[in-house]
Amino acid sequence: MKGVRSRADLVFTKAKIAVFVDGCFWHGCPEHFFMPKTNTDYWSTKIGRNAARDKAVNQTLLDKGWTVMRVWEHEDSSAAADRIEAAWKQATR
Repeated sequence: MKGVRSRADLVFTKAKIAVFVDGCFWHGCPEHFFMPKTNTDYWSTKIGRNAARDKAVNQTLLDKGWTVMRVWEHEDSSAAADRIEAAWKQATR
């Protein structure tokens, strides 16, 4: 996707749906993220930048008319697939 500094894990071009599968550690999952006990300043800054980048990427894609879906790595894969399928059906009707 041109103009975006991130690569979606799944892209449905015709439906304009971008799906990102976010790791709980790297993206600061509210359920599973834990701050390492060492280098806390580094990790706090790093995870904060990742979250800010995710938000900026979401907004850029939304501004271009895309549907953005974020799936946490811990999510049930069947439930995530159902959400993605529903979005695809909505976009292609």
